[in-house]
Amino acid sequence: MEQRTRDGVKLAFEQTGSGSPPLVLVHGWTCNHRYFAPQREHFAKRHRVVSVDLCGHGESDAAPGDYSIAGFADDVAWLCGELGVEKPVVIGHSMGGMTALEIAARHPDLPSAIVVCDSPVAVPPALAGNLAAVAAELHKPNWRPAHRAFLSDALFIAADDPKRKQQILADMTSAPDRVTRGCFDAIMKSNIDAAAARCKVPFLYLAAAAPLTDFAKLRELCPHVVIGQTVGAGHFHQLEVPEQVNAMIDRFFDVCADVCALR
Repeated sequence: MEQRTRDGVKLAFEQTGSGSPPLVLVHGWTCNHRYFAPQREHFAKRHRVVSVDLCGHGESDAAPGDYSIAGFADDVAWLCGELGVEKPVVIGHSMGGMTALEIAARHPDLPSAIVVCDSPVAVPPALAGNLAAVAAELHKPNWRPAHRAFLSDALFIAADDPKRKQQILADMTSAPDRVTRGCFDAIMKSNIDAAAARCKVPFLYLAAAAPLTDFAKLRELCPHVVIGQTVGAGHFHQLEVPEQVNAMIDRFFDVCADVCALR
């Protein structure tokens, strides 16, 4: 992987392909750039694709202080400047989708569009309560069993590939404690609904089988959002059903081509 150093912190990334607009792929909580591998392969045929490891993840260095969604957004925006990536479509999964929204809010002149894959935005009250309970469990001394139970029970459905599920669980439960708990705290502390309300660029939200968002509330926050939902896949739908995810992103590009030069 390539790397750039920002304020002493190494940020790792891979890039491939060519063509405009460039795409920036941003993974989720305790994952890494490989969690968008099917999209990287598909879109690199027509676009320059940059796949990042957020700080504390993959081959990037840990953050020197607390983790935050705003900090991730600033890192990705800085990296785009370093690499000469102009007007990218930022595509994020889960925490990475929150990062994409923060980029649109904090750096409005950077993205040409964003795609958010099953991120906790405009979260329904019942789910918000469940996430708060998980956050409390993660701060207890013996938090690892509750962490694994949450991952196994909340992020997958019966139709998901069992081998892939076990690999994902292995990846996510092997992350350093500070990254696991610090990034979940960052998710909980983020005012992501305010970021959604400030998003002015074309915005595609792709939900999985059990959505993490209240669609009506999301439309109130961001009336121009386009919402899609995959069939037969849990939270990691970009890996489970990439043909569905890729097709909807392709169609989004077609529909938005006249307004933001996505083709």
